[in-house]
Amino acid sequence: MVLPCTKRNGRRCDIKIASIVGARPNFVKLAGLIPYIDVEWEHVIIHTGQHYDYELSKIFFKHLNIPEPDYFLGVGSGSHGYQTGEMIKRIEGTLLKEKPDLVIVYGDTNSTLAGALAAVKAGFRVAHVEAGLRSYDFNMPEEINRRVTDHISWLLFAPTDNAVTNLLRENVMGEIYLTGDIHVDVLYRWIEIAENRSTILSKLGLRKGEYIVATIHRAENTDDEKRLRRIIEILTSIAERSLIVFPIHPRTRKALKMLNLLEKLVMHKNILLIDPLSYLDFIKLLKYSKLVITDSGGVQREAYLLGKKTLVVRDRTEWVELVREGYVVITDIDINKAMKNLATNTMIKQSIKNNILGDGRTGYRIMNILSMKLSGNKPTLM
Repeated sequence: MVLPCTKRNGRRCDIKIASIVGARPNFVKLAGLIPYIDVEWEHVIIHTGQHYDYELSKIFFKHLNIPEPDYFLGVGSGSHGYQTGEMIKRIEGTLLKEKPDLVIVYGDTNSTLAGALAAVKAGFRVAHVEAGLRSYDFNMPEEINRRVTDHISWLLFAPTDNAVTNLLRENVMGEIYLTGDIHVDVLYRWIEIAENRSTILSKLGLRKGEYIVATIHRAENTDDEKRLRRIIEILTSIAERSLIVFPIHPRTRKALKMLNLLEKLVMHKNILLIDPLSYLDFIKLLKYSKLVITDSGGVQREAYLLGKKTLVVRDRTEWVELVREGYVVITDIDINKAMKNLATNTMIKQSIKNNILGDGRTGYRIMNILSMKLSGNKPTLM
């Protein structure tokens, strides 16, 4: 249960915030707001259980100094409809019990959509952190999640100018604020800690700048046999030239096993298949890589912030700014394009410029807006 809010512990008792999370991207974004919300107001953390694997869930709370969830709903895996429906039922009951003044949802996962729907249906206001991103691909579950969430949210915290434009074009009903990307806050805060604490390079026997990091997890790739086979072909072709470190998502492992492709990767001499990593281990692994291959939006941003070129095995990305500036290359499942970019564009030579994703003060901006909207007072933290 949530500890009582008292003057002694420094929190105001007249405002209660509920954060709904359930997957790695949600946890990272929550970590960017925890330093502000937890010392200002009563804060209830509701974990849907969308990611129930220890490495994808509990360890993120531990390493990012996120308090243990006040509620763990234990939904687990299942089809999108089943998972979202179960979340809505369980979240609704929790919200009716806690009666928060505001519900915050993060990103574009099924937990995001379920949290927003359960909240508005039960009469609670919603704030969406990372609003306005669009891929314009309705085959992506994430596109549905983010669009619906944006249209039922009261406060919309957009990470980029392009995200603001998308929201204005769609004439959303909520209030739009350009705040920057919360991932910047989190990475800037934790990268030096990861440097000192993480032993992932020595643990895996890696040399700095001599390996590629690959991550694949999106349903559009894992649930499509043709695409998944082609992505594995791309990885094995690249592995003939360079070592690939591949932290494998449970969904991806299951899909590869069903297609009898898992053993092919396990036995490849230049592909290091490993279990999912904690946030600190992962960003250190990224920091010393020479190239990144992914279908993850979060990894694209983390790679950019660490000065790494990224090849995206999708036909589009929400982070159009990173493509426009040359930090991200869309290769989709084109082997020739992937190999060409492997040969000619392995590192970002120019420095990070123009604060494309923000300046690391997104959490502070969001907290000031929340304070203004909910209580009329500025937060105590600067």
